[in-house]
Amino acid sequence: MSTGPAYGAAAGLVERSAAAFAAAIPEQPADDGYFGPASVTWRLAADLSAIVAGLRALLLQALHPLAMAGVDQHSNWRHDPVGRLAATSAYLATITYGDRAAADRAAAQVRRIHDHVRGTDTVTGQPYAASDPALLLWVHATFTESGLVAASLFGSQLAPAEADAYVRETRVSAELLGVPRDLLPADVNSLQAYIASVVPTLIRTPAAAESITYLLDPPGMEEDIADLWQDVREGVLAALPSWALSRYEYEPPPPLTPERRTEIRQTLGLFDAVFLGEPGVLEARQRIALRQRG
Repeated sequence: MSTGPAYGAAAGLVERSAAAFAAAIPEQPADDGYFGPASVTWRLAADLSAIVAGLRALLLQALHPLAMAGVDQHSNWRHDPVGRLAATSAYLATITYGDRAAADRAAAQVRRIHDHVRGTDTVTGQPYAASDPALLLWVHATFTESGLVAASLFGSQLAPAEADAYVRETRVSAELLGVPRDLLPADVNSLQAYIASVVPTLIRTPAAAESITYLLDPPGMEEDIADLWQDVREGVLAALPSWALSRYEYEPPPPLTPERRTEIRQTLGLFDAVFLGEPGVLEARQRIALRQRG
C-alpha cells in the first residue's frame, strides 16, 4: 500500500471520460442489448442526475472495507484515477447500450480481472476476493439505489412502479459478473432492506478516506470545471444517507431547498453541455436517440 497519495491530476477527467463513452456506443448494434430503448435503465443512464448517482455510489462502495481493499491493493487509482473513472464509464456504457455480445465480452473481461483480485484487508484482517458474490452485490446495490436517489433529487421523477422496474432490470448487470439471481433484490423495498442489513459492517478505512477526498475535491481540475464541481459535490453530499455522512465524518449539508435543488440541477446541465462538446459525444448520443425513435 502506498505511504501517501501520488495522484494523477484531474485534468483530462471530462475529455477521457467523454472519449471512453463515445467509443463504447455502437454504430450498428446487432440487437438492443439487455435493456433496450424503452427501459428505465436507458432513461436513468441519460439523466442529468447520473453524475451524482455515480459519485454517490462510489462513496457508499468505498465504505465496505473488503471492496475498498481490493481497489486499493490491486489498482493504480492513485496514479491514474481519471483513467479508472474513464474505464468505468466505458464499461457502464457498453453494458447499458451495447448489444448482448458486446456486453458479454465486457463482463467476461471484468470477471477475468476479478479472478486475480484477492488478498487480505489490512484494517479488518479479513480475506477478500473481488469475485465474491457478496462484494459484487454490494457494488451493484449501491449503484442501483444511487441512480434512484439522485434522480428523485435532481432528475427524472420515477413512479413507484418504474423504480421497481429499474431494480428488476439492472439485476442482469450483476448476473453478468457472477451474482446469482436469487441473491438480487427484485424491488425497491428489498433493495433498501439489503443495504440496511450491510450498514453495520461499513467503516471508513484510510484508503476510503483518501479516495473519496480525491473524488469530492479533485486536484488539478480546470478552473471552469472546478467551479461546477463544487455544486456537484454538494449534490452528492445531499444525496448521501445520514449513516454514510456520519462514517465519513462530514457535517450534514444545508437543507436542500427547492431553489438550491434547481441551482444544482442547472449546474448538472452545464456540466452535461461541457461533456456534449467533447469530440464524439454528440454523435454517440445521436446514435442512442435514433435507436429510441426506431
